[in-house]
Amino acid sequence: MTREKDLTRRRFVALGTGAAAAFASSALPAVAQENWPQRQVIVVVPFTAGGTTDMFGRIFAQAMQAKYGQPFIVENKAGAGGTVGAGAVAQAAKDGYTLLVGTASTHAIAPFVYKRLSYNPETDFQPISLFATLPNLLVVSPKMPVKTFPEFIEYLKQNSGKLSYGSSGVGASNHLPAEMIANITGTKMAHVPYRSSGDIMNAIAGGHIDLAFDNMTLAWPQAEAGTVRAIAVTSKDRSPTAPDIPAIAETIPGLDVSTWHGLFAPAGVPRPIIDRIAADVKAIYSTPDVQAKLKAVGAVASPNTPDEFTMFSAAERNKYRDIVRSAGIEPQ
Repeated sequence: MTREKDLTRRRFVALGTGAAAAFASSALPAVAQENWPQRQVIVVVPFTAGGTTDMFGRIFAQAMQAKYGQPFIVENKAGAGGTVGAGAVAQAAKDGYTLLVGTASTHAIAPFVYKRLSYNPETDFQPISLFATLPNLLVVSPKMPVKTFPEFIEYLKQNSGKLSYGSSGVGASNHLPAEMIANITGTKMAHVPYRSSGDIMNAIAGGHIDLAFDNMTLAWPQAEAGTVRAIAVTSKDRSPTAPDIPAIAETIPGLDVSTWHGLFAPAGVPRPIIDRIAADVKAIYSTPDVQAKLKAVGAVASPNTPDEFTMFSAAERNKYRDIVRSAGIEPQ
């Protein structure tokens, strides 16, 4: 064999080896996507255990673990209105093994109430699917002499600066309604942040704070038990769970501060994995038992597609941007 032919043969061998290696490397991700999940999946809940967001995350994790036989571990990373946990997931590997239960707080409100975020809610995440939507419920201490929203407003005006309300932190979905009402009525209330909705309800029952605009999932059962008094919901319409409780919009037309919970992955996770998880969420949250469980606590199961959730999230950011500005909340 001549030297020229030998060099040509070696080049073809090298090209063939390189092509095989390239094919193998391109095929591996596809196999990984097809076989997902092959190991433990972390589902980050950016609030403490026992709260509303935690409940939605555990419904999803338990059903997924039962289906796939792999551990789906709920990991609570609370702090700064959910932004600590969200920031951690934004930096996670883009392989579908770390997911986030995001909320209106983390993905629609935070950009407008925090001067610095460790993540961009629009570009650092891939929305997968909504879990559910729900209103907040205005609840007050049973010791407060009000039973209707107009009575509450009058009492608030008479006691401006004397009442306190609880929330999960600045920018949380249970923080904005209180600031909006204070701004609309020209009154002041002391803001007391807590780590969870359970802590807020305990604080009202214990007489440590006067009221809260908290998620119905925990607030409504407490109202039914008599530990707090339900006054009104923050959605534009009454809740089918508590049809006798009026909407604030019946007194203040146009007011609508509902909240939502959904599943996100770090941006860049392969689309086949995203689509598979979205299909699983739809199956889980479409079952009659899950829908009944959610309705009992004031939530409405609302699974959708990744593209629909992306558009929904963008619209919510625009909506809450305007709400934050109208409430006069300064970024911190």
